[in-house]
Amino acid sequence: MQIKVSDYIAEFLRIQGMTHVFEMAGGMITHLLDSLYRLGQMDIISVHHEQAASFAADAYGRCTGKPGVALATSGPGATNLLTGIASCFFDSSPALFITGQVNSHEQKGDRNIRQLGFQETDIIAMAQSVTKKCFRITHANQVESALKEAYQCAISDRPGPVLIDIPMNIQREIITISPIQVIEKVLPSIVPFHQQIDALFHALENAKKPLLLVGRGVQCAFAKKALLSFVDQVKVPVVTSLLALDVIPYDHPYRVGMIGSYGNRWANLSIGLADLIIVIGSRLDIRQTGADVDAFRQHKTLFHIDCDAGEINNRIKGCIPIVMDSHFFLTYAMTRHLSNRDQERQAWMNEINQLKNTWPDTLELNNITGINPNDLMHRLSKKSQNIAGFVADVGNHQMWAAQSLELNAKQFFMTSGGMGAMGFALPAAISASLVFKKCPVVVIAGDGGFQLNIQELQTAVRNRLLLKIIVLNNQSLGMIRQFQDSYFEGRYQSTYWGYSAPDFSAIAMAYGMETTTISKPHELDEALTWLCDKKDQPVLLQVMIDAKTNVYPKIAFGRPITEMEPDAKPMSMEST
Repeated sequence: MQIKVSDYIAEFLRIQGMTHVFEMAGGMITHLLDSLYRLGQMDIISVHHEQAASFAADAYGRCTGKPGVALATSGPGATNLLTGIASCFFDSSPALFITGQVNSHEQKGDRNIRQLGFQETDIIAMAQSVTKKCFRITHANQVESALKEAYQCAISDRPGPVLIDIPMNIQREIITISPIQVIEKVLPSIVPFHQQIDALFHALENAKKPLLLVGRGVQCAFAKKALLSFVDQVKVPVVTSLLALDVIPYDHPYRVGMIGSYGNRWANLSIGLADLIIVIGSRLDIRQTGADVDAFRQHKTLFHIDCDAGEINNRIKGCIPIVMDSHFFLTYAMTRHLSNRDQERQAWMNEINQLKNTWPDTLELNNITGINPNDLMHRLSKKSQNIAGFVADVGNHQMWAAQSLELNAKQFFMTSGGMGAMGFALPAAISASLVFKKCPVVVIAGDGGFQLNIQELQTAVRNRLLLKIIVLNNQSLGMIRQFQDSYFEGRYQSTYWGYSAPDFSAIAMAYGMETTTISKPHELDEALTWLCDKKDQPVLLQVMIDAKTNVYPKIAFGRPITEMEPDAKPMSMEST
């Protein structure tokens, strides 16, 4: 079969079941855009900055397990994708990025010059360190095999982004192809870790205070159902990382909470008390464990299940490794049986619940002026039971949301974890809403991060997406301002001094959105009811927060995970 290259790409994406493609138009992708338009089988979502397209592709991959697709032209279009590409890489989101390159005869090749063609840029060299693989197309006959390999690479093993760079002249060439097949995920070979799994279940039989520590690897493997079945079987309390908040419902009897730098105090204290920790699909990075790794693992047996062997015994040494996909592990583990430990497990869960009652999240900020953000999140949760999910940007608001949202069994939570990219929430929520057939999605953003991709309000309005946008406006870059309080004697350069935020209600009105602003605690319930009841358009609620409102608790840097600010003071300056 003979076909134009850009037509082949469009047809390939259709056969793989892609429903949406995200892009910002540019000269070097016009053939691709025209082919997608003429095929007419996918929604082409035009955004207003390529970074937004890359974040949207990230979210699409997280929601579906299929690669999110983002297109960009050469030069600034391609380089603007890089932050989102890195976000996909660090958070294990499958994504396919296709960049148009200048015509082959306009490329500098081996010439000792910086650039030949207008907007010629070597995006491959820039993206290689934050992709699973890059493909530089130099001949039209490479396209078919490259696209198949790229797609399979993105979804197989530990998911992640791939990039294909195609010169414009090659996009319009005619190639001969074989019939297009659906590309399946390559299943990892299963190494029999029978001895380690036997040891794990023996440890479970004998542990007095076991914990499951669950990370995003469970979501990457779409193993949430298997995890819940496993928890019901072994009756072990569950703590989660930031990216795994939605693996277990808020009202589940064995849910504990989020651990880490800004984790729930009772969850971090539970880590300190545990005698056995089974880590499933989590990297155990510094924001989860704190800097004192010896204290984290002291007096504990640790098993670490991860599909990426490099993540095991990286920072936290002495873990018993089980290199296995989370879904495979959980499915296999459910065939094993434990002795009845109901009474013992309940006593341990009661101890954890007592810690929770002693250290409620809403009282961590018991002396603030105005609206308590943790209280806001609890109230929001109760008003939004029919919302598909929540997307948080990066900053203080992200941590308040993670500490206090009450996610039900059907809701997702999404944020930028490893990259920690401000500006993530709005384009990611746009993508998530589209994936779930324009279901309502809540955006939780801060005044700083929201300004990075604020232009995508137009994308939400144009597509009539039911986004419920909350901007917590503290007129500062609050997380860094809190850092300056801790380490720079309250010198607020570029966070409070030399920084300002606009009236987001006025901006939302300019985009044609309904909006309101509140600043008093007694206004919360009415405003949240208004936000969640609007069913035919995106709306924005601006919540004014006192500029000095901090996020507590927070691990006192250099101390064990159990020692948290404001009760403990840092021992040294943190680097993350």
